[in-house]
Order: sequence, then structure tokens, then C-alpha cells
Amino acid sequence: MAQTHAVQQETTAFKVGVLLNSIFIVLEASYGFASGSLALVADAGHNLSDVLGLLISWLAIWLGTKSANAKYTYGYKSSSILAALFNAVFLLVAIGAISVEAVQRLSNPGPVAEWDVIIVAAIGVVINGFTAFLFMKGQKHDLNIKGAFLHMAADTGVSIGVVVAGFVILKTGWFWLDPVISLLIAVIILIGTWGLLRDAMNYSLEAVPSNIDQSKIYDFLMAQPTINQVHDLHIWGMSTTETAMTVHLCRSTLDHNNEFLEQMNKQLSEQFPLTHITIQIELGKVDYETTDSSI
Repeated sequence: MAQTHAVQQETTAFKVGVLLNSIFIVLEASYGFASGSLALVADAGHNLSDVLGLLISWLAIWLGTKSANAKYTYGYKSSSILAALFNAVFLLVAIGAISVEAVQRLSNPGPVAEWDVIIVAAIGVVINGFTAFLFMKGQKHDLNIKGAFLHMAADTGVSIGVVVAGFVILKTGWFWLDPVISLLIAVIILIGTWGLLRDAMNYSLEAVPSNIDQSKIYDFLMAQPTINQVHDLHIWGMSTTETAMTVHLCRSTLDHNNEFLEQMNKQLSEQFPLTHITIQIELGKVDYETTDSSI
């Protein structure tokens, strides 16, 4: 029930975020072309990529609610990983486009309508800031939501920068500042995107999630009285919110094995962020060295 409620809240956040930012894109792009501001046009293009990213993340959350079937035995949970990876790659493409245009414009800066830039960017501060607020809570436990939050938070900062630049141009006539702001936008997006790309790649390669210390799980298992060996310990993200673990445990006895398994599942899920645990019990001690990611 709690998970369903969380999904409903996230869905509402995506609906509001997509609607507000879509309206703002049309406004920002229109004023950007009319006023000759590359900073506004660049930010509108970035906001468009954010809306597409929000839609993809929203789709991934919806797919994650679908039940498993004979072909997709885990369901579609990993779609959130693909969404995070797609968003990161999409943003890198946007960075390249903005940078190329800004460098070309920097060699031949043109006049801009300062007040149009200031007013539209100020509206962007409000819209992007509010959208980021909608994702603030969910980004703490979901890389997919974190991607949406980081985009909106970065956009808020960028819009503040454009407002400041508009006032500076108004006072000094430094029109070259507009393409410079565009390059700063690209740098800010790159900084925010790099961490998202790294984490999404790690999830795609089934690395141990950053919020889990595999050695602590190993030590916990070895501390159990009847366990004399732990091998084939694997931990990976099934999605950006759910983590799976499989392990082989060698016990000195098989007495009360069902109770032991029940206790292990309960304690592991309580002490570590694990949602899908599979344990195989073996009697005695296996005499071979483990490979791959096993401990």
C-alpha cells in the first residue's frame, strides 16, 4: 500500500512537472528567438530535453508497476535503469549542441532584449524550482527520480544565472555575456549529468549499488553460529529502487533449516536495503576458491 501511494505521488509530480515545463518551453523559446537571446533559446532546448526525460522516467515508473510474466520474470522493473541511462546520454547530446552554438555566437555576439530575458528567466526560476521541489523527497531513494530532481534543480540555478546576466547586460551592454552564459549552462548540465551517467552505467552493469557495503553483508553472514563459509555472493540492482542478493551458505548442520532461512531473510532485509533475497544452503564446507564478484 505504501509503495502504491509513493507511485501515485510520483505520478502526480510528473504530470505537474511535464505540464508546467511544456508551457514554459513555448514561452521561453518564443521570447528567446524574438529577443535574440541564445541563453534563452539554449535553456529552452535544455528544458525540452528535461520534459522528454521526465516522460521517459514517468514511463519507467509506470512499467515498474506491471506484473511479472513468463518472458519478463522480474517484470519491467529494470526499465527505470534504462530511463536513467537514456536521460544521461540525451543530456550529453544537448550539451554538445548548446556548446557548438554558443562558441559560434561568441565570435559574433548580437544585441538582446534584456528585459525580456530577465522576465522570462525569472518565470523559469519559479517553475523549475517548484518542479524540483516535487521530486525532492523521492530523489533520496530512487536514481530515476534523482535524475529528474537534478535536472530541475540545475535549471533553477541556470535561470537565476540568466536573470543576473540580463541585469549585467542591461547596465553594461556586454552582449558577449549571453553566449558565455550558454557555455556555463552547458558546464552545469555536464556536472549534474556525469554522476547520473556513472550511476546509471553501474546499474546497467549490475554493479553493487553505492548504498550497499558488500563486505558488511559478508561479515554479517559469517558471524552466524552455524555458517562456516560464504560463497557466490552477488548483489545487484533490479531497478533504481530495488536490490537483489543471491548467496550460497555452507552450514555445519541442516537442523531447523527452514527456520534459519526465514530468520536470515528477515534480518538481512531489516539491516540492509535488500528487497529480493535468495539463499542456497549447503552442508559442510566447499573446498574451492570463488571467482567473479563472489566473496
